Amino acid sequence: MSRTRIDQLASKYMNHDMITLHTELPEFPKGRISLLYTLLSHQPLTASHKDLLSVVTTLVQMGLDTHDMVENASGAAEVGTQGMRTQQLRVLAGDYFSSRFYHLLSQAGQIETIRRLSEAVCDINRLKMSFYSKLNQMKLNAEEYLHIGAELRSGLFLSFTSIMNGLHAKLWPDIVNRFSRCELLLQEIGRVERTSSLADSWGVWHILQEGSEEDRRLLADGKEDTGLLKSLLLKYEVVDKLGALLRQSTSQLQTLIQRLQSDKLMKELQPLLEPFLNATGQQRATALKELG
Repeated sequence: MSRTRIDQLASKYMNHDMITLHTELPEFPKGRISLLYTLLSHQPLTASHKDLLSVVTTLVQMGLDTHDMVENASGAAEVGTQGMRTQQLRVLAGDYFSSRFYHLLSQAGQIETIRRLSEAVCDINRLKMSFYSKLNQMKLNAEEYLHIGAELRSGLFLSFTSIMNGLHAKLWPDIVNRFSRCELLLQEIGRVERTSSLADSWGVWHILQEGSEEDRRLLADGKEDTGLLKSLLLKYEVVDKLGALLRQSTSQLQTLIQRLQSDKLMKELQPLLEPFLNATGQQRATALKELG
């Protein structure tokens, strides 16, 4: 299934005039959905249901991600009535996507899938509560940030492990977790390069962990100061460090995929790795150019 095909199938159940006109939605989880679809295509028990399972997983993930866009009450109050309406609409949009997920699976008699995905949502929400608590208390280090972030991204997809066969079931948890880590690292590089939403980025936690005492103090006191953040992220070469982590994770992911022992499956999965390989290749080219 092409990414365009996944978009089309999911959009059929997500489109709603009120949502489209009045609020933005989170980024579509194309990579993880394509990864899931490809593996399901190679499972005897799920191949005939791969479209349905991919679509409902998309709906649940979009519901979770849309709820994540809802700001806390004080933040919403600061942007006035329109801001409050936007936040309320995001809550409703997330609930709407979840309702479509239940409806589609119940119609298809996929009660066990409803149970597995619902349990995964509960686990993800518990993990989010712990994660946000650590964020607010400043009790987080850079590796924990990546580890928990990858767990949050892979949680729904891990629920399909039990319906995979043999080697696929054994390798799937590591593959989807490593893929999610690569996605997160690529997102973090983009955040630094665009200087957007830097306050709780990986770079901040890296500096708070590895920076000088003076820089840690400056950062703790001025996390909302974009100019300060940019200068510190540059000083500690955060983009280069993220690039190195992405190269490492991409290499590990390639090794895991090779262990699937299927040339056909490896060929189908290769396009999903291209964004990670391209990003690391561009960074290397930039570094060589600067050295030259």
